[in-house]
Amino acid sequence: VNKPKGMVVHPSAGHMSHTLVNGLLYHCKGNLSGINGVLRPGIVHRIDMDTTGAIIACKNDIAHQSLAKQLQVHSITRKYEAIVYHNLQEETGTIDKPIGRHPVHRKKMAVVQPEKGKRAVTHYRVLSHLNHKFNYIECQLETGRTHQIRVHMASTGHPLAGDAVYGPKNCIKSLNGQCLHAKELGFVHPRTGEWMQFDSPLPPYFTEFLTRLRKEHRA
Repeated sequence: VNKPKGMVVHPSAGHMSHTLVNGLLYHCKGNLSGINGVLRPGIVHRIDMDTTGAIIACKNDIAHQSLAKQLQVHSITRKYEAIVYHNLQEETGTIDKPIGRHPVHRKKMAVVQPEKGKRAVTHYRVLSHLNHKFNYIECQLETGRTHQIRVHMASTGHPLAGDAVYGPKNCIKSLNGQCLHAKELGFVHPRTGEWMQFDSPLPPYFTEFLTRLRKEHRA
């Protein structure tokens, strides 16, 4: 599924309707895997409400078990594209910092001591330095912790543009949330064993912001 901005993946407090799961239940006539229970049928992994792009949903338990195992051993390819603040000095890099619940703000995640969180690994590369005030990057997840890319990039001094939670106070409100898109998704088909690769095109909010930054750079 190519999830749009502003859509929550599954029902939760304050978001019981108009979620991706609600749409899937209607579209699939209830034929979704039941491993995650009635609130999260078919959901193997999640992306944040304001993150756009590719997400997997499973129609049966066999598919769900296979994909959950692939996630566990980190064999699923998950590449994201983002626009971050400030110029990255290294063209490529790896952030290996544990992530856990923020000690004060319980709705936020944070880089924490190893014993207080779980290992989190994000690989990144610069796609374009744009106007050097912002960089266009690709992030590949090795692990999949809550808010991982947002927390990791903010911890290095390069928060995501539009991120009201982990970015600067004067965030870019016109982006309606973080500038983060789940671009590529690759996995082994649960039944055939064939490698499946999907590419989700960048949505308008992202391409328009990119165009604006590139014009500023040329100017």
